[in-house]
This record gives sequence, structure tokens and C-alpha cells, in this order.
Amino acid sequence: MKMKADLNSFYYNQNLHCSSFQGSNRTSKSRKPEMKISSPWIMGLFFIITFFPWGIQAQNTTTDPTEVLALNTMFDRWGIQATKSWNISGDPCTGTATNDTVDFESDENPFIKCACNETVCHITKLKVYALSVSGSVPEELRSLPNLSNLKLSQNLLTGPLPGFIGNLSEMQYMTFGTNALSGPLPKEIGNLSNLKSLAFGSNNFNGSLPEEYGKLTNLEQLYIDTSGVGGEIPSTFADLKKLKTIWAASNNLTGQIPDYFGNYSELETLQLHGNSFQGPIPLSLGNLRKLVYLRIGDLSTGSSSLSFINNMTSLNKLIIRNCKVSDTIPEDFGRYTTNLELLDLSFNNLTGQIPKSMFSLPNLTFLFLGNNSLSGSLPTEKATNLLNIDLSYNDLSGSFPLWVGQNNLKLNLVGNNFVIDSSNESDSLPRLDCLQKSFPCRRNSPIWSEFAINCGSSREIQSSNGVSYDSNNESLTTASYYVSDNEKWGVSNVGTFIDAQTPNYVLGPTSSQFANTLNSELFQTARTSASSLRYYGLGLENGNYTVKLSFAEIGFSNDDSWKSLGKRIFDIYIQGNLVTKDFETTFSVQEKSYIINVIENIVEIHFFWAGKGTCCIPSQGTYGPLISAISVTPNFIPTVRNALPSDNNNTGLIVGLVVAIIALCVLLLVFIWWRKKMKDEMKDNEELHGLVTMSNIFSYAELRTATNDFHPENKLGEGGYGIVYKGKLRSDGRDIAVKQLSLTSKQGKREFIAEIETISTVLHRNLVKLYGCCIKGGKRLLVYEYMEKNSLDQTLFGNIDLVLDWPTRFAICIGTAKGLAYLHEESRVKIVHRDIKASNILLEADFNPKISDFGLAKLYDDKKTHISTRVAGTIGYLAPEYALRGHLTEKVDVFSFGVVALEILTGRQNTNPRLPTEEIYLLDWAWNLYDKNKALEMMDSKLASYDQQEAIRIINVALLCTQTSHVMRPPMSRVVNMLVGEIEFSGVISKPSYLTDWEIGESSDAISRNLTAQLEDVKNLDMQKLEGNSFLNSNTSRSMMSNEIQEEGR
Repeated sequence: MKMKADLNSFYYNQNLHCSSFQGSNRTSKSRKPEMKISSPWIMGLFFIITFFPWGIQAQNTTTDPTEVLALNTMFDRWGIQATKSWNISGDPCTGTATNDTVDFESDENPFIKCACNETVCHITKLKVYALSVSGSVPEELRSLPNLSNLKLSQNLLTGPLPGFIGNLSEMQYMTFGTNALSGPLPKEIGNLSNLKSLAFGSNNFNGSLPEEYGKLTNLEQLYIDTSGVGGEIPSTFADLKKLKTIWAASNNLTGQIPDYFGNYSELETLQLHGNSFQGPIPLSLGNLRKLVYLRIGDLSTGSSSLSFINNMTSLNKLIIRNCKVSDTIPEDFGRYTTNLELLDLSFNNLTGQIPKSMFSLPNLTFLFLGNNSLSGSLPTEKATNLLNIDLSYNDLSGSFPLWVGQNNLKLNLVGNNFVIDSSNESDSLPRLDCLQKSFPCRRNSPIWSEFAINCGSSREIQSSNGVSYDSNNESLTTASYYVSDNEKWGVSNVGTFIDAQTPNYVLGPTSSQFANTLNSELFQTARTSASSLRYYGLGLENGNYTVKLSFAEIGFSNDDSWKSLGKRIFDIYIQGNLVTKDFETTFSVQEKSYIINVIENIVEIHFFWAGKGTCCIPSQGTYGPLISAISVTPNFIPTVRNALPSDNNNTGLIVGLVVAIIALCVLLLVFIWWRKKMKDEMKDNEELHGLVTMSNIFSYAELRTATNDFHPENKLGEGGYGIVYKGKLRSDGRDIAVKQLSLTSKQGKREFIAEIETISTVLHRNLVKLYGCCIKGGKRLLVYEYMEKNSLDQTLFGNIDLVLDWPTRFAICIGTAKGLAYLHEESRVKIVHRDIKASNILLEADFNPKISDFGLAKLYDDKKTHISTRVAGTIGYLAPEYALRGHLTEKVDVFSFGVVALEILTGRQNTNPRLPTEEIYLLDWAWNLYDKNKALEMMDSKLASYDQQEAIRIINVALLCTQTSHVMRPPMSRVVNMLVGEIEFSGVISKPSYLTDWEIGESSDAISRNLTAQLEDVKNLDMQKLEGNSFLNSNTSRSMMSNEIQEEGR
């Protein structure tokens, strides 16, 4: 039932009741002539009010009718509706609105909370969050005087913030952040004496902060970043001594940072970058012992010192960037900053050497000291966790220490004085000499006269005016650089997107088409930076050039939602000169051209983030400079060839002739080898093209390009059948996973082709799709669809930041079961997987599970009850009869599924030696809890909630699937039906014998003998033909599943 109808009916009935009540108390003296109404009309009205399905009788309602009307009017104007969970039968203050166990910050949206007495309920909390509602701040909020929490952030509200907001005296938490509100801030907000949190960041206000806000003495959180306010911070703010969080970045605040900030003894987070404050930084900030996160940047004048941080021992993130700090770094720096994880002192005037203690901080992961005047050599030792280091643009020199070659290290040493030769070089710093301060590559001997770069793209493009743009999709993250192979151009990037879950340094490709350009392809990608991005032209002939910079915003959503409200603002420098201040990107193409003079064979284009713009639209860490394409072309007739030189001296000619003669001899041998190889490849192709069911045949060159020559950075994992790489097909842009089968698998060509043909016919929504294959000599490759969320084991056990909720886990369990049921029972050929485990269950973006690696084991015939073959599988998931006797049926997969189901349920691996002895082995621990009637104690403690009935179903099914005898395990079609509740669970008879007779202290021989004896019991059970038992008969369940599995298979 819609909210509008419910609330209208509720309000109508309340007013009808009130009017009748007032009419009955009027005196005859004041009574006016009344309209006579016929009895049938009255009876009809009574019938409608009483019996119409959405009508609510007055005596059964509780919410204040004035508040109901206000709420209904706002929701109607915004085109949104309440959910039935809190708007039961038209009364807003029902259901979860009055249920204390449902938090206001839950997923319910829109949402209200109410407080009720014996006669009436009042709305105390209102949330309309991230729904992109538009219009002005509604006047109807006046009618909700009991509001203590108002959350209208991430919408499209416009106009001023009305002064009547200051009359909502009960208000404690109020946020209008991320809207398009404008005008001055109302001083009346200063009347909200109970206010604890105030947020109006990411808006378009103007004027200064009202001094009346200094009366908000209970305020703990103040979020005003990118709000548009300016001027000096009022002196009355000295009374806000309960503040714990201040976000005031990217505004027009002026004057000095108030000295009284040092009296905010409870302060934990302070962000002031991107304003127009003057220095120095007040030393009083050193009193903030509880401060965890300090970010100050972009001071316009004054000289600051680092001495204020001496006593700030709680700091976790310290960013003093572009603040004109003139100081040396103390030798004992590590003594009072042991908790630091991120330190950024870049773009200052620091001098002296880098203290060894700074490189030994136990928790430091990010260190940015670029653009200072530090000298000396690099510290000889470094903590292993320090993996992101920017030391660019200093005066450092000397030899490289051993840690420079550490794996996963991001290190930027551009713009220093290192002499790089055979005695001082590192494979991890290729062509770094080209980007030292003297820029020696081709200096004074130029060979280039132009260059152009398609930033962030893997494609080389020729524009409509004939300019050739080089690709530029190299991985450049926190502290990185790159120089092109021909030493024509380079790029340097520093900075980290703080708080971003998945930092993006390259945006796109986007499918957007840009109307105002003939070169739309140049704007499909863009390179971004969290701090500073520099491009260099190297070895250019001196003279006048035109620098053309192309921009198009693709990081924000170009739609009618709040995600379009982002602002990206940065500065542009060329040859060290500021050419554009506070440049702001737009959704349309912007192209800016500059005329420059090259006098030392070098061009430097610098995009610098000065703290301006929004930080968190559409997600945390969306800010900083963005560039789509760069071109530098001469305004003169060049005298150089704009190409690499050729060697024309006699020595080269002689050497060339000798090499040519030798090459001719070798060529004959190569030709013979090539002819044989071509015959083999033609034979391969004939066999491949004979497979009419194959979706595609890929060339080896195509897959090499897609995976960047099978680069280690693209490696997704390695299993028993080989290594898997991520790739992107250049032909259509598809993401793919390429399995490079290992030569040790001993698969013949025909075996390989037969397996491919089988796999290609098996299609189901819970099976990984095979796109195609490739044979190149001895190489065999399979091309699968790419699964965005990787494998289930990485999600369950490896990603500490992601906790799968219960509905997702339950869906993964059911989806995996359906995939196995299809393999076992509905596929044209029956397939036993043999290695079902969490790492072989891959997840799509929406966490839909898909089984991988099926069909890479032997197929089995319908009439066979077992196959004797080599055991393929993983310890912990192997069924007993398969592990010890090689007895293979589909029930081997059923056993493995039972183990995986318990892993999904418990969030732990099947074996964990770090746990107490009785909990090391998952199956043993699960059965012990089950026997004690404490089965639900095995549920993952990280789950916020779960469905108890569904959990019990999974536990029962998992324990049934892991029975000792394979005949006691149900077929997968029956497993699916039990999981979804279509058939009842019949009960587990007893704990499996392989657990009851097993002791922790038994030797491996004893365990082997024990299991062998148990398997003899299994053999005897096989002979008793227990398949006739109704509990095991799967005909009914298979019939019930058939239509569903076949439908999903299509």
C-alpha cells in the first residue's frame, strides 16, 4: 500500500475525529446554521471510513496528525514512499519506527524514529539519505518540533538553509551535507544548544561562519568541508571545547589558524587543507594529545616549524603539506610518532638529511617527503612495512641501498642528484637517470620535435589533425614514475587517496560520447593523482611550442543524482610557472592551449592538487588532478627527424654485414624449423576448427597482448592445472581470465581438445563460462569469463575489510549446490569435479557463485559406479573412499560441498592449527557442537544477524553430506531441495566413524588403518543396495529440480 494513501487516510480520520469532538462542545449561543445531511449520505460516509481497506480509525492511531501531514507532504513532493516495515496500516510511528532493536543508521531509507507516551507518538528522527530528492528545504520541518536527528545528506536540495531550523530545540544530530544549498548560513542554528553533530559540507554557501555558532558548546562533530564559507573563524568558537572532529577543508577561510584550537583537548581529527590560511602553524596544537589525524595544507604566508608535534604521540596520520615548513627533521623523530601509518611533509622547505629513525617506524606504510631540500644519501635500512616512499625533487645523492629492490615497493626518486651508472643502478628503477635534476637524456643533442600522450589508455590513437598519441596505461600509484622506451617522454606521480577503498589512478574506459570534439576516443580514459602529477617531454629541440591539454570529467556521474555534485579543482604549472589557478573540470570536453619556450630540451607539465574540491563524491578518495590527453607541437620548422637515430658509421656497416651473413646461415635452419612448426600449427588449427561447439578460438598473440605478455602483476592465482592471468581483449574490451595449463598435466592434444569440447557444452548460471581456447605448440590455454570478486576463499578468509552478510552466504551456498546438481544430473555428460573447495568457487560482482575448473578431470559413464584413477583433490575436502581407495562417484563432490558449506557458515577454513586443539579441524568441531545441541555456536561471529532456520538447514545438510558412506550422502538435487526448504530434512543418524574413532594423538599409521577399516564397512554397505531407502531415493528430488536447473542452464 502506498505511503501517500496511508498517511492521507490517517490524517483525514484524525481531523474528522477532532472536528466531531469540537462540535459537540459548542454552545447553542455560538452555533451557526448547519447544512442538513441526509441519513443515506451519513451511512455511506461511515461505511467508507469503517470498511475501506486503507482507512484507519482514529482511536487506533497514535502519531500526532500535524506531524503526519508534514511527513506526507514532504514525501509526496519528493516522490518517495515509506516502507511497510515502519508505516503499518497508515500510522508512521509503528513497526521499526518504534522498535529499539532497529538502529536509525540501518539500511532502512527513508526512515523515521518515534517516541511515544500513553496517548501520542512524536517523530524524533528523520532520514532521507542519498535519494537525490530535490527542491528547497521543506517548510514542513517546522511541524516536527521533537526532531533530535535530521539526515538529509546526499540529495539535490537547493536554495537557502532556512532560519526556522534554529527552532528545532531538541536537535542533536543534523546533516545537510552533499546538496546544492546556497546563500549565507542562518545564525539561528546557534540556538540549538543540544547539538552534538553539525554537517553542511559539499554545498554552495557563501559568507562567513556565524559567531552565534560559538554557543553550540555541546558540539562534538563539525563537517563544513567544501561548503563555500569564508573569512576568519570567529573567536567565539573558542568555547567549542567538546569538539572531537573538524572537517573544514576546501573553503575560503582566511587569517591564521586560531591559537585556541590547542584548547580542544578532546579533538581527534582536524582537517584544514585547501583554504587561504596564513602561517605559521600555531604551536598550541602540540597540546592535542588525543589527536589521531591532522591534515593542514596550503598556507599562503609565514614560516612554520615541526616542533609542535613533539607531544602528539597518538597521531596515526600526519599531513603537513605545502605549508612553508622551514625546519630539519629531528634525528629522534621516531621517538614520539611510533603510531604513525602515514606521514606527508611534501612541498615544504625541509633541509638536512633524512633521519634513520624515520625509516624504522614500526607502523609507517606511506612516507611523502617530496619537493623539499633534503640532502645526503638514502638510509641504509628500511622497515619492511614501509612500502610507499616519495623522495622526489630533493637534493639526494649517493648509492642505492639494497632495499630499493624490495618487492611491492613504490619508490619515487625523480628530480634528485643520483648518478646512475653500472656501479649504481637497480632493475627496479629503469631509466631513472632521464628524470634526475639535470635531465641528461638527449640534453644538448635533441632528436624530438613533438610528442602526444593518450593518458591512462592502452590505445595509440591518431587524432583528426594527424597527431599520433602514445598509449599510457602504465601502473602509476602512490610513488611511481615511467619513462617511455624511446626516452621521448616520462611521467611521475605521487600521493595516496586517503580512505579510498579501491584507489583509482586511471579512470575509464567510459562509453560516453563527447559532442564537442572530433576526437572522442581521447576522452574515454584519464589519469588522476592524489597529490602531484608531472609529465615530461625529453630531448626536444629548443624553440616555441604549443602545449594542448585535454580534459573531460569521467570520475563523477553525469546524471540527475547527487553523484553529479562533485567538484574537481587543481592548479596547472608549465615549466615551473603557474598558468592556471583553481582549474575545475566539467562533463564536457575542455581543451586549453599554452605557448611555451623550450630552452633546455625539456618540457615539464605539472598538475598540482592544492586541497580544493570535494573529497568524497561519489565515493571516498575522489579528488585531485585529472588529465585525458596531452600534445606538444612545434611552432617552427624542426631541424630534427623526430625519430630515433640510425647508426651510419663504417664500423656499424661492417658489423652489420657480418651479422647479415651469419643470419643468412641461421635463417636456413630457422626456415626448416618454421616449416615443421607451421605444419604442426595447421594440424592444431584443423582440430580446433573441427569443434563446431567452440565459441571462439584465440590466437596466442591476442592472449599475450590481453595479459601484457602474461605479466606477473596480472596473475590471479595458480592451481593444480596451471596459472590463471587476468586480461582484457583489445578487440572488444572484455575482461577475461586466461588459464595457462601446466605442461606437467601430461594432457595430450586430443585429450585437451576433447575436454574443451565437453566443457563448451556445459552452460549454467553457476558454472564459469568458457569463451574459447588456444593451442600454440606445446602451450594449451583456456579463456574464461573474468569473475570480478575473485574466489570465495579470498572473500571469506583473505579480505578483512569485507564481511559477507547472511543472505549473500546463503545464496552462495544454494548457487554452488545448483551448479553441482547440474554437473551431476542435468548436463548432457555427467561430470565429477573432484576438487570442490572454496578457491574453486568464483564470485561475480553481485556475489553470484560460479564453479570453476569443472571438466578438467576425467568424465565418467552413466553405468559406472566407480573409476580407478589418480586422486585429484585437496586435503580437507577429500571424501574418505576417494582419498584412500580412489573410489570415484559424484558423492565425492557431495562430501566436498559439505565441507565448503561449513566454511561458508563459520567463516573459517577446514583446518586451522592456530585454534585450540578441539577446534583445529572444522568437521570434528562442528560434530562436537552438534552432539551437544550447540550447533548454532559455530556461526561466524562476524555476522551481524542471520536466519536461524536457514542456518540449521545448512548445518544439517553439511553434516549429512560428510557421512562416511557415500551411499548415505544425498544427491545434489536433494541437497538443493533441502536447502531451500522444499523437502524436510530426515535427520543424521550418527557421527561419522572416521571422527568417532579418531584421536588427536593417533599416529598417521593408526589413522590410515582406522580409515581403511571404516572403508571396508562402506564397501559392505554398498553391497546392501541402500539406494532403495526412501531417505536416499533421489528420483523425486531430481524431478523437482529438473525444470529449475534446466531453466538456469539456458
